[in-house]
Amino acid sequence: MAYVVNITSRAERDLAWLYEDINAEYSDAALKWYRGLKRATVSLEEHPNRCPVARKRGQLRHLLYGHKPHVYRVIYRVREKQKQVEVLHIRHGARRQPKASDLA
Repeated sequence: MAYVVNITSRAERDLAWLYEDINAEYSDAALKWYRGLKRATVSLEEHPNRCPVARKRGQLRHLLYGHKPHVYRVIYRVREKQKQVEVLHIRHGARRQPKASDLA
């Protein structure tokens, strides 16, 4: 059964910032990469538990997208009872581990 993917307002802001940061409006390659990130995020509706558990955050998982050095982490939570995937945050993979306040 498919899960419903809910993207939080924080993750929406992350996507908007990323769109501007990579100049996706003016670059076909950047736009293609950005659309691939969004497709990968939505693909969590099928088999969301395929991605590893994020360190120190047992209930959170992360999807990695991109190639070094441009790897981004989609941090999300699976709610089994509701059959939902809640995308909490999207960040560059090289950044420090997120604090609990980053994911609220």
